[in-house]
Amino acid sequence: MPPKHIVSAATVIRNENEEILLIKGPKRGWEMPGGQVEEGESLKDAAVREAKEECGLDIEITKFCGVFQNVERSICNALFLGRAIGGELTTTEEALEVGFFPLSQVNEMVTYGNFKERIERCVDESNHPFFVDF
Repeated sequence: MPPKHIVSAATVIRNENEEILLIKGPKRGWEMPGGQVEEGESLKDAAVREAKEECGLDIEITKFCGVFQNVERSICNALFLGRAIGGELTTTEEALEVGFFPLSQVNEMVTYGNFKERIERCVDESNHPFFVDF
């Protein structure tokens, strides 16, 4: 049987004040928008689609940051930086609350797994690209 892997893409979206967009999901709490890459879809296109689906924003990917790989669960998460270029920030079933927050506040709000580390590594552009396996 061939291996089954999950490939996902997420984006740290910053506004003109360098604040970071967070969505509050029903299961994991505050996080950046992202999700699974669909068959035939590029990593970048998946990141753009997930932002639109989860919080209503049209985004532009500005930089590839790196990859986090959960070896045990066979999940690879590609991480990007981006900025809003349109749409309207809104709540959805996947984003019960949405907003832009300063990094100091983001560090207190994001508590699930290593999501805080993912955001910190994306914001620190001096270490791009990165690869983290766990």
